[in-house]
Amino acid sequence: MKTTFLKSTALTLALSLAAGGAALADKANDTLKVAYTKELENVDSFFNSSREGVVLQRAVWDGLIYRDPNTNEYKGNLATSWEWIDDKTLELKLREGVTFHNGAPFNADDVVATVNFVAKEENGVKTQRNVNWMDRAEKVDDYTVRIYTKKVFPAAIEFLSGPVSMYPADYYAEVGPSGMGLKPVGTGPYMVSEVVPGQHFVLKKNENYHDSPKGQPTIGTIDIRTIPDVNTQLAELFSGSIDLIWQVPSDQAEKLASMGDRFTVSNESTMRVGYLAMDAAGRSSMDPNPYKDLKVRQAVNHAIDRQALVDNLLKGKSKVVWTACFPSQFGCAQDVAQYAYDPEKAKALLAEAGYPDGFTTDFYAYRNRDYAEAISSYLNAVGIKTDFKMLQYSALRELNMKGEAPLSFQTWGSYSINDASAMVSQFFKHGSLDSTRDDQVLEALNVADSATDPDTRIEYYGKALRRIADMAFWAPMFSYNTNYVMTKEVNYTPTPDEVLRFTDMTWN
Repeated sequence: MKTTFLKSTALTLALSLAAGGAALADKANDTLKVAYTKELENVDSFFNSSREGVVLQRAVWDGLIYRDPNTNEYKGNLATSWEWIDDKTLELKLREGVTFHNGAPFNADDVVATVNFVAKEENGVKTQRNVNWMDRAEKVDDYTVRIYTKKVFPAAIEFLSGPVSMYPADYYAEVGPSGMGLKPVGTGPYMVSEVVPGQHFVLKKNENYHDSPKGQPTIGTIDIRTIPDVNTQLAELFSGSIDLIWQVPSDQAEKLASMGDRFTVSNESTMRVGYLAMDAAGRSSMDPNPYKDLKVRQAVNHAIDRQALVDNLLKGKSKVVWTACFPSQFGCAQDVAQYAYDPEKAKALLAEAGYPDGFTTDFYAYRNRDYAEAISSYLNAVGIKTDFKMLQYSALRELNMKGEAPLSFQTWGSYSINDASAMVSQFFKHGSLDSTRDDQVLEALNVADSATDPDTRIEYYGKALRRIADMAFWAPMFSYNTNYVMTKEVNYTPTPDEVLRFTDMTWN
């Protein structure tokens, strides 16, 4: 393919530069240079939903609770302890002596202001699922708060350990999301000293960081640039302009790994799942809409050789996935219908559905063009002729929210929340991103999301996931892995949740 040729050419050029003696990146100025691939739509962590935003969120802000990525143990961060007063009331004792990057002291007022702002749907938090389970927060005293949930929500601790960051009340009231995006202020291990929206972010070590389970920052400056083209990233890595890149395609990672004297290459699993979403609810303008037919959706599922995609493109620690969640997440049932690769069966199902000659469809993607092109080839081979369109992430997200994408290759990393609700309930509860609108799935998820008994949660997530698979509402395909490439001067061991943790990075 053309993209493969370009990648190979770029890597060959980079190798020749290296052979010519290009200077290694150095640590003399204590600045780690990192590349982002996707443009970050807003630095404010509540107003973006990209993985790059999650990385910045964990560096700049803190949550009340922290989950250790290796042991999954919950530890106090901005809160030192917590207890359920009743099924819908969580009381938290807050850490004293913490200050925001602007010098303002952290206390209960900040928690109350943050929760009460993000919990209101009209304030437009990008991923409502992360915050809409909270009703409100109330101050008990300067270092005690209570968070009230709208319904019983057993995953509250998991969510509070991930995407729910605490903001400075007075500053946020003054500047709002746009101001926070330009001049972010948190309590986190790194302070933001420079923002060029979508292009460049400079983080400085917080010398006054509290005794957090995240650990203390070591590297003084993190310099992040957005470089969408992987070929350019590779060239800059070899020239010494970048110290660390991630989400490196497997073919380049394999070649770079052979250069053990120059680079360290690490492959780690992630909680990200790749899948095809189909307009089963008939929201798009496609007329007639074949995806409303179960047989067509089954045909799509049978058309794709998932194992071949994993073996030849993703490689590493990726695995075939059959469920609308990540296997490690609590409640992510695995005993669901599976659709073996069978192109002849796919053709037969299309014929039974009234499409003996197939049909033409718009097909959208926002990342991994080579994966999307391979999927497109599988679909074309059974008669589903794709008009492939590659968009920016934010543009495709808006298209999906409006129900205007009949077929799209999507991925979701669940904000690294290890609970099935972070994925299946995000996309199948009749919200703007729900392409199915199935009442039976909704009913099961409503029970699972609010049950206090773990066995009941498992039972009803299982019901929802089996229904999704039986009706072939999605075509789940694979879990992702991430290749991290860094110069030998950088010491970093990635965690299996796809969060770059700058506090874990040191110089060799």
